[in-house]
Amino acid sequence: MRHGKRNNALGRKTAHRKAMLENMACSLIEHKRITTTVAKAKELRKFVEPIITRSKADSTHNRREVFKNLQSKNAVTELFREVAPKVAQREGGYTRIIKLGTRLGDSAEMAMIELVDFNELMLKETKAKTRRSRRGSKKKEAEVTTVAAEETPVAEEAAASDPTSESTAAEEVTDKTESIEEAPSEEEKKEDSNEEEKKD
Repeated sequence: MRHGKRNNALGRKTAHRKAMLENMACSLIEHKRITTTVAKAKELRKFVEPIITRSKADSTHNRREVFKNLQSKNAVTELFREVAPKVAQREGGYTRIIKLGTRLGDSAEMAMIELVDFNELMLKETKAKTRRSRRGSKKKEAEVTTVAAEETPVAEEAAASDPTSESTAAEEVTDKTESIEEAPSEEEKKEDSNEEEKKD
């Protein structure tokens, strides 16, 4: 009978379940986010959060206790080096479970479990979250359009009132035409040379 047994066996024997949770915990620590079923994600949260709490105090004893649960040197190093400093101020709740809907093959409920302090997008949203009303946004749009409408004639007037730019352009054109007129053409050079030969 199953009296008072509150853990979800996940359809596995103890050794298989423990090995699976160890592997998932290592993946979560190394990649900061994994996708799995909701049931596995809930069990993983119960398994990995005490391990993260231990990592806050970096001692030989804590490293050995964590390694006993994770069985991966890379994961232990990552946990104590990168994860622990970020979660140092947090009292608990290091992971977040986000439901993703059902899986196509067997309609299992899927979820994404991630470390809370490593999701930069959600951290930015929570910091920059402010309350805005719809009325204010319409007024702002109207102000932007009026400012844009006012700026365009001002730019045209500035261009019209600045005669220096037009005069310099006109001077450049006249200089070019004068230089073209001053330079004798090849036919004129030939005629001049023929005249000189006749004189000789």
